[in-house]
Amino acid sequence: MKKVITYGTYDLLHHGHINLLRRAKELGDYLIVGVTNDNFDQERGKLNVCNNVLERVEAVKATGLADQIIIEDYFGQKIDDIQKYDVDIFAIGSDWEGKFDYLNEYCEVVYLPRTAGISSTMLREEQQTTIKAGIVGCGKIARRFVPEAGYVNGINLTGAYDHDPKVLNEFVQTYGLNHAYESYDAMLDDVNAVYIATPHLSHYGYCKQALLAKKHVLCEIPLVLEEEQASELYTLAESQGVVLLEAHKTAHCPAFNHLIVMIKSGAIGEVVDIEASLSRLLPDRTRREFDLVQAGGSMYESGVYPLLPIFKLLGTGYKELSIYSRMENGIDIYTKGVLRYPRAVCSFKLGLGVKTEGNLVISGTKGYAYVPAPWWKTDYFELRYEDQNQNKKYFYKWEGEGLRYEIQEWISCIMNRRSESTRWRRAESTATARTMQQFTKRTNFMEI
Repeated sequence: MKKVITYGTYDLLHHGHINLLRRAKELGDYLIVGVTNDNFDQERGKLNVCNNVLERVEAVKATGLADQIIIEDYFGQKIDDIQKYDVDIFAIGSDWEGKFDYLNEYCEVVYLPRTAGISSTMLREEQQTTIKAGIVGCGKIARRFVPEAGYVNGINLTGAYDHDPKVLNEFVQTYGLNHAYESYDAMLDDVNAVYIATPHLSHYGYCKQALLAKKHVLCEIPLVLEEEQASELYTLAESQGVVLLEAHKTAHCPAFNHLIVMIKSGAIGEVVDIEASLSRLLPDRTRREFDLVQAGGSMYESGVYPLLPIFKLLGTGYKELSIYSRMENGIDIYTKGVLRYPRAVCSFKLGLGVKTEGNLVISGTKGYAYVPAPWWKTDYFELRYEDQNQNKKYFYKWEGEGLRYEIQEWISCIMNRRSESTRWRRAESTATARTMQQFTKRTNFMEI
């Protein structure tokens, strides 16, 4: 059997892609198609926002031309794949003429003619509109957001709003934005979307006002601290025909998503236990994180992170949540939570005044996944087994501050009229708000 392999992004799949796949198929008996993951595209200098990797895989599958579809995750994978699948021919479009000659050492390289007059870039430029967005809150996280947005197609940051005029004007001048809006209403009159980076307790009000004005919203974590408020906001967004997304950068990072897909595919068997930890030692107790009035504390500040792998892998239907906290001046400097599922148990540890190993361990019936600290900034993980010869290590690149991945997904949802992201669903976000509310009410809670 003669095996052929080809690669591409297959964004906005068109007849040019199909012609290329057909030509590749005709070179042999078995066609393997590598679809590039949603990683940073170094060639274009921008993140794709039209179709995510799952949508692109489904589009290639629908052509009926691929005998096998794989995901291209890392630089140098082509050589690994050629050897792994015993490939005879590597086929690629003629616009890459000469760029893959180095693969001749491993198989025959064939450059296929492209279909004239069509390309993904051309279609993207024709179809894509630019989302005019404003920033609400000019604090530390917003200062990371502006440069990160520059790596994403389809978004234009037009200006910012902050209740402190001095902070606002300095922010706008520093980042070269066009407008320092005098009021939130003025911003909403001028933009299509808003990024909300204000303190926790103000999220609900800012989100609701924007959604009522039919503006798309990307809101920093935690979205809200009450389940009813989360449900209300997501229902409102749907009724208004706009996108509301919680800005959970880990949920959208390529490495973490690959980890979740592998585990859901049975790589470590049935998941029985998940342990996730995240802690910081902040000696300055005058910071917002230690202010009870501003919803400070470990749970409110960081609880969204460890709940991510738990809800993604085991769902939101846990039977019981027990919470144990060490309190100082009304806020938790350390919290441990234990979630009981019908066939699994999970735990998380959070700290602002207590330090712990910030790793992630997912235990299964066939093996376990290990993500070292800081796991929430996933760029490497391992799958480990009883037979250590089967252990595998996976390496990825975490670009910049990581915010570009959540921005990419937000813009992609808007462009493709998807009401929610599969990477962080509204049900998962709402369940997170429910756990915050349980902590607030001190239900099934014990102080240590």
